[in-house]
Amino acid sequence: MYTPKHFEEKDRVKLVQFMKQYSFAAIVNKTKKRYWATHIPFLVDQNNDQIYLRAHMAKANPQWVNFKEDEEVLVIFQEPHAYISPELYDTKVSVPTWNYIAVHVYGIPEILSSREDKIRILEDSFAEFQPSYQKQWEVLPEKYREDLLNGITAFKIKVTEIEGKFKLSQNRSENERTNIISHLSTDTEKIKNDIALYMSRTKQQDK
Repeated sequence: MYTPKHFEEKDRVKLVQFMKQYSFAAIVNKTKKRYWATHIPFLVDQNNDQIYLRAHMAKANPQWVNFKEDEEVLVIFQEPHAYISPELYDTKVSVPTWNYIAVHVYGIPEILSSREDKIRILEDSFAEFQPSYQKQWEVLPEKYREDLLNGITAFKIKVTEIEGKFKLSQNRSENERTNIISHLSTDTEKIKNDIALYMSRTKQQDK
């Protein structure tokens, strides 16, 4: 993605942390006639310096059929974001913009076809998003569980590249950044509070 230098984020620890926090993402690849996207939650795994993404989708979804061993897929993590009014700037010679964070992850997909791999992804997802559900999962009727496992396709992605864009008003003056943070912090929408928090952290790091 296009990223001016002052918005570029290369800190891998920070990028992985963001991916884990905002793990509901879009996976994009190319089919025969067009690009295809699916919105699903991802698990982010790290083995030394190598990062992997794991997920599952409905077997009826044709996207996974077009996964290729020699062709990258793109996974887009994006959130939070907020409209920035020019009223918050020091000069009237300004225009509105949008602050946001986006992390683009490229990698090679691999289908995980074994029953054990499918169960592992599901149970790791429970552990990540709702640990208390594991007990309920264990007592579900066997046929119900098997039908579920047969209806999904599990896969992992070996990450080859990560691009991070943290567009957080780094190109504005310190006073303007303070005004924006103050405005977003007091908004009733949590998504704006979240972007204000990221802006505040970035502003501190820039000092």
